[in-house]
Amino acid sequence: MAGNSQRRGRRLTSKAGAPKGTGGKNKDSLAGRGRTLPADERPWHKGYSGTEKLPQRTAWKQDKERRAAAEEGRAPKIGQPGSKDTTWGRGGGRGVPGGRGAATGGRGGKPTGRSGPRVTPGRKSNPSKDTPELLVGRNPVLEALRANVPATALYTAQGIDMDDRINEIIRTAADRGIANLEISRAELDRMTGGVLHQGVGLQVPPFAYQPFEDMVAAALEQQAPLLVALDGVTDPRNLGAVIRSAAAFGAQGVFVPERRAAGITATAWRTSAGAAARVPVAQVTNLTRSLKACRDAGFMVVGLDADGDTDLYNLEAAVGPLVVVVGSEGRGLSRLVGETCDLTVSIPMISEVESLNASVAAAVALAEVARRRSVEQ
Repeated sequence: MAGNSQRRGRRLTSKAGAPKGTGGKNKDSLAGRGRTLPADERPWHKGYSGTEKLPQRTAWKQDKERRAAAEEGRAPKIGQPGSKDTTWGRGGGRGVPGGRGAATGGRGGKPTGRSGPRVTPGRKSNPSKDTPELLVGRNPVLEALRANVPATALYTAQGIDMDDRINEIIRTAADRGIANLEISRAELDRMTGGVLHQGVGLQVPPFAYQPFEDMVAAALEQQAPLLVALDGVTDPRNLGAVIRSAAAFGAQGVFVPERRAAGITATAWRTSAGAAARVPVAQVTNLTRSLKACRDAGFMVVGLDADGDTDLYNLEAAVGPLVVVVGSEGRGLSRLVGETCDLTVSIPMISEVESLNASVAAAVALAEVARRRSVEQ
């Protein structure tokens, strides 16, 4: 025999083994998964026809949901047998009713831990509009209670320094039947995400924005109609400061875009020092269209711009119905908004400064408008 076939310890069997991943050959191999089911045969798919028999686990889950709904006296969160919609929650897929992680709200079924109120502004992901807010700070909480803002719980830190505001907060909450929960300062720090809370927080439903049309109509009923519009202001602290200035100088409302702009968050509430409970705030889908609606209603639309063609101190239109438009922190007024304004107004400054903060510019402009109106009266 050629080669080393006669050597001691030579291999007597073939080198080739079973292919990897099969678990063996013939009867020892793993069973296949079978064909891929079309959409109308998948019980978790919206295109399910209802003619195929439900898998045992899916049928058990749906039956459990129907029993729970019957005990609670509500409609089940799943479709009836034979209908195309046999899922609950959002979407559906992977054979799990409601999609991946539908039962816990997380990815892959893992809990997210977001069971408390929304108290950390500036989160990159957009929180749900149905998530409750936690107002913090003594003035914002007191003003919210004075304005009868709906609230579900009052949180006070253990060992808090008592003053007149805290006494009134606790007394008002007790009169309204709001639970007062005394927790540690560390726990309140965790709930607020590090926001300065001054030892007190008030859990309230999501902020109720005023309908834009109602706000305009209410302003026109006043002797000196004045509204403030914000064009892409993304810092909630600037929004809160503008609302505070609007309340101080007699504006009847503030309106902001729904997208790419700050809304009323816990930070905006605190910065406004409770003025958000007194000044109506509206969200509009299209700011340019809303400004045109104000013009049609009789308002003069004035935009604040460092390169404006009119000096603020020479603004004769300040005594009539007026909308003051404040641009964003970086780029100022957008092109379409600037073209929609009847006038662009600049604030004269003695020294060379690149620009003013959006909330500071709004306060200066509103103060000048209030001064001119007081002189005319």
